Amino acid sequence: MEHLRSSPADRPWTFLTNHARVLTEIARDPGARVRDIAAAIGITERAAQNIVTDLERAGYITRTRVGRRTRYSVDPSRPFRHPADADHPIEGLLSLFTDDHPPNRERPDGDLDRRAPSLPS
Repeated sequence: MEHLRSSPADRPWTFLTNHARVLTEIARDPGARVRDIAAAIGITERAAQNIVTDLERAGYITRTRVGRRTRYSVDPSRPFRHPADADHPIEGLLSLFTDDHPPNRERPDGDLDRRAPSLPS
């Protein structure tokens, strides 16, 4: 019996990790509940909670209690964790996935706006 091997094209993969996805969801909505974050990216609440804890321990996010809810803030100046990317802050990644108006958009006068997009606070 011949063993069937799947080709790399047949295996599902993505460019972003779940940690990056949780971080961008928090940047999009700092008041999001863990269950909403989990649902938005297709992981379990437990996995989302573990990732939030990882991000907080590493200094990428801060949690603040506001009544019965939790509000998050993201530190966009933190570097990427992989040594090959550690000289870049996560701000660029967050801008790419959280800004409604991407950089290099056309301004009303026809020129391109090359300013870096702002991040939600």
